[in-house]
Amino acid sequence: MTLLQAGGDAALADSVLAFVVNLVIGVGAIHLGAMLVVDVDTGYTRAAITALAGALVWALVVFFVPGIPVLAPLLGLVVWVTLINWQYPGGWVTAAAIGVVAWLVAVGLLWLLATAGLVGFEALGVPGA
Repeated sequence: MTLLQAGGDAALADSVLAFVVNLVIGVGAIHLGAMLVVDVDTGYTRAAITALAGALVWALVVFFVPGIPVLAPLLGLVVWVTLINWQYPGGWVTAAAIGVVAWLVAVGLLWLLATAGLVGFEALGVPGA
């Protein structure tokens, strides 16, 4: 178990810290993805709403469609890109590009932090990261 990873017997403070770190990475990844693809500073609030809504929808999809291993992540990813499309200008291709960039940024940041032993390998609001 890493320093910021919440486990079964982790204290509430550790769980809150892990949530905040993962949320910050997810928000930052979505914000950076939007800035790089849309080329407009849309603000962190929009990225935070997208990350929180994406995490909620991802959890609901995985909870309600657990029996089909490929369908749940695919459906969650489609809904996540739909949320990005709803929040940011540019259409479906732009939303998918924002999602890809956000995923790459989140995976890169998490890899660096996990290599340093600070966090587990997950980001709130970015599916599969």
